[in-house]
Amino acid sequence: MSDAATAAQSPKLDDLMLAMDVVDTLRHDQRVVERELSASLSDEALIERLREIYKGQGIQVSDQVLQEGVKALREKRFSYVPPAPGLARSLALMWIDRARYGWILFGVVAFLAAFAAGHYFLVTQPQEQARAREAQEITVTLPKELNDDFADVMRESKVEQAKKAAAQILADGRAALERRDLSGARKAIADMAALLSELRAVYVLRIVNRRGEASGVWRRPPNNPEGRNDYLIVEAVTPDGQVLPRKIMNEETGQLSTVDKWGLRVSRQTYERVAAEKRQTGIIESNIVAKKERGYLDLDYTIPVIGGTLTKW
Repeated sequence: MSDAATAAQSPKLDDLMLAMDVVDTLRHDQRVVERELSASLSDEALIERLREIYKGQGIQVSDQVLQEGVKALREKRFSYVPPAPGLARSLALMWIDRARYGWILFGVVAFLAAFAAGHYFLVTQPQEQARAREAQEITVTLPKELNDDFADVMRESKVEQAKKAAAQILADGRAALERRDLSGARKAIADMAALLSELRAVYVLRIVNRRGEASGVWRRPPNNPEGRNDYLIVEAVTPDGQVLPRKIMNEETGQLSTVDKWGLRVSRQTYERVAAEKRQTGIIESNIVAKKERGYLDLDYTIPVIGGTLTKW
C-alpha cells in the first residue's frame, strides 16, 4: 500500500484533536454525561446534541469527527484508568516520589547515627573507661598501695601484734585482688592505712580540766541499779597540743563513735582522788592518764583503769 493511501486512511491530526475535544466536552458537561449518555439514547441523538454545542460556539465540526469522539468516549479511549494496585505500581509511585522518601530515609539514618553516637559517648565510652580504670586499679594501683603500706607497717611496728595484723590484712587484700573484688581490695588497703596511722600516732590521754566541763562522771549500770561505774573524762592530745579524735566504743550501747573526748572507767578510789584534787585547787595536777608512743598500738597507762569507755553522759 502506498504512503498516500496510508495517509488517506489515517485520521488527520486536526480531526484527532477535535475528537479529543469532543470527549473532553462530554466529560466536563455533566448535564450531557448524565442525560445524553444514558443507555437509552442513540449515538445519533448524542451527535445532534454535540453539534448544537459546537454550533453555539461558532465551531464547525464534521459528523465524522463527532462520531469518532462519541465512539472514543464510549470506549474510554482518552480516559485515564489507573493501574491496579500491586508491587510494580507501588515501586513506580515510590520512584516518582523518590525525593521525599530520600529525605525521610536521610532523616532516619541521621537519627540512628545520632542515637548511636550519643549512646557511645554517654553510655558505652564511660563504661569502657570505668572498666579500664578498674583494671588499672586491680593490676597496678591497688597492689602497689597495699604492698607499700604493708612495708611501712613492718618498718614502723615495734610489736608483733601489729605485724601479725598487717600480714593478715595483706593476705586478705591479695585474695580480693585475685578474684577481682575491688571493694574487698579497697577495704584491705583502708584497714592497712588505719593500722599504719595508729602505729605512727603519738599522744597522751589527758583528763579534761576546763571551766564548765566535767572531769568525771558516774553512772548506774543498765543491768545493775544498785551498782555504780566511775569515769574520768579524757582526751587524746598530740605533742603539738592538738586534740586527736579517736574511735571509741560506748560500753552501754555497744556503738562505735569517733569522738574528741570520752569517759574512761576507773576505780572508785581513783575517781575520788581526782575529784578531791580538783575541789581543793581547781586544777588537776596529775592529769596524764596514759601515753601512746610511735610504733605501738597499746597505751601505757600511768594510773589503774578498769577499761570500759563511755561516749555519752
